[in-house]
Amino acid sequence: MKLLSLWPLLPVASLLGAPDAQAFDIKRPEVRSFIETMTREHGFEKAKLEALLKTAETKQPILDAISRPAERVVPWHEYRDRFLTEKRIHQGADFWLGHGEKLKQIPDSQLADVAVGILGVETSFGRITGKYKVLDALVTLGFDYPPRGEFFLGELKEFLLLSREEKVDPATVLGSYAGAMGAAQFISSSYRKWAVDGDGDGHRDLWHSWDDVIGSIANYLTDHGWVNGQQVVVTATLDNPDMSRFDIKLALNETVQSLRDKGVKFDTNLPPTAPAMLVVGQGKDGPLYRVGFNNFYVITRYNRSPMYAMAVHDLGEAIQNFMRDTER
Repeated sequence: MKLLSLWPLLPVASLLGAPDAQAFDIKRPEVRSFIETMTREHGFEKAKLEALLKTAETKQPILDAISRPAERVVPWHEYRDRFLTEKRIHQGADFWLGHGEKLKQIPDSQLADVAVGILGVETSFGRITGKYKVLDALVTLGFDYPPRGEFFLGELKEFLLLSREEKVDPATVLGSYAGAMGAAQFISSSYRKWAVDGDGDGHRDLWHSWDDVIGSIANYLTDHGWVNGQQVVVTATLDNPDMSRFDIKLALNETVQSLRDKGVKFDTNLPPTAPAMLVVGQGKDGPLYRVGFNNFYVITRYNRSPMYAMAVHDLGEAIQNFMRDTER
């Protein structure tokens, strides 16, 4: 679950000649307050927590990454091409071959396909999981990134609790610049709330246990409202290119019937009252239209982007199609 920021570039991120890393000063008043809170409210040993935080570094590249102004908006066809590659589809098929028994335990085959699609889009099936120490990321952003400092201090607290619960070494764990971890890229609060022990070894390990990873993604999506057996998204056409009659946003703000009343043509077995949303992507030769339903919206709870949800769905579907073609 990656975190994206649209906050403007901070002056601290643009200082010429700034070092890539600085030793973390635990004598700062706000740091002392955090330590006191963790000691008083969560039972951490003060000396051990101080020793841990002394190992952390404030990383300028982390501030640069989260503060970087938004690059140009990538059109859907380019975004899709990044993930729907022959290499990634083959990786996905290999993943199914290696973990099919666990994937088949998911009660909805579409949910299993989406879980595989998420793993492919997020980390290339565990191959790209982040290069920063999670402790450095959360300390840097919690104490030196004011626009979202409160949020990341909360994640630092969750990370320390998670480390204690799951017997993870908080000084060495790696993740993204925003502190997302493992093959599933869960942030600490999501890890504590939705990760599951899929292999029954008594720990929830999203770095080394694929059973835990698969079960945790399925649990996350289910808890966010996934409906087994329901369509995710379908292609659509418009009888009139005028978009003024639509309010395009990341929300189930239409129904099957309301979209049809507005001239959107698509096939679905869902009832007229089913919640829906019109999704518009830029193709090479013009706009492309889809209608997303409840399960499509659920995927966007993992990453708040319609293009992400479409890529996840399309990759999972492409992997299934490849495996079926290979079996013939």
